[in-house]
Amino acid sequence: MTAFFALTTSLLWGLADFGGGLLTRRTPALTVVVVSQAIAATVLGAIVLATGGWSDAGPRLWFAFAAGLVGPVALLSFYKALALGPMGVVSPLATLSVAVPVGVGLFLGERPGLFQVAGIAVAVSGVVLAGGPQLRGAPVQRRTILLTLVAAMGFGTVFALITEASTTVTGLFLALFVQRLTNVAVGGAALVVSVRRGGPAVPEGGFPWASLPALAFVGLADVAANGTYAVAAQHGPVTVAAVLASLYPVVTALAARGFLSERLRAVQAAGAGLALLGTLLLATG
Repeated sequence: MTAFFALTTSLLWGLADFGGGLLTRRTPALTVVVVSQAIAATVLGAIVLATGGWSDAGPRLWFAFAAGLVGPVALLSFYKALALGPMGVVSPLATLSVAVPVGVGLFLGERPGLFQVAGIAVAVSGVVLAGGPQLRGAPVQRRTILLTLVAAMGFGTVFALITEASTTVTGLFLALFVQRLTNVAVGGAALVVSVRRGGPAVPEGGFPWASLPALAFVGLADVAANGTYAVAAQHGPVTVAAVLASLYPVVTALAARGFLSERLRAVQAAGAGLALLGTLLLATG
């Protein structure tokens, strides 16, 4: 069950990142974040009302609130790093996010078996290579590296926090709702500040209403991924769930190959193969 839900998380996050990347080519990143998360919050609010999720309100919601504060900072740092530096450097570095939940799991006493340790090492190596690490070319600015590391630590922290935010299904819906509301509030405040400083809120042609279905998909896929990761981490070792959930860059690369006909570099293809091998080792361990 852990492997299934963690791999589902990778699939959803990978597709959400692919969709978000396409949308930010035409629409400011902050607007994409705020609108997609607002749609997700609206849907989650309806689910919470329908399932009576409010009855599960308690101190654990502070974890969801904290995840909502950290998430937009991590995402915006990631987008800014992508704008400043080569994706071939930024993307692999961002996968260091897996170190946070894995570290938490080890701190709490989890001890993966031999096959799982091997699987973790192989899968993480595969994810880094799948990002197409750029070993040559112009030097990368220190600011780019710093922003990427901030994003990685932020993503990993969200991983860890959302796992602690609930223990029941209805409580999970409520936790995700609180997280999304916080995301919208933080992202909205950042958007207001950006506009006051002269930044655009919408493209020159106006708000892209035709992109609403895509924005909805990005927001809902992202929130669903948070949910499946929480389930995976609650039903098995966090160390395993975190590594399997971090395979989303492979999904993004394959989506770009399938929909945009982008060619995979040899190192990316090798990384995808290693990631799959690591997944098999984790599943059998």
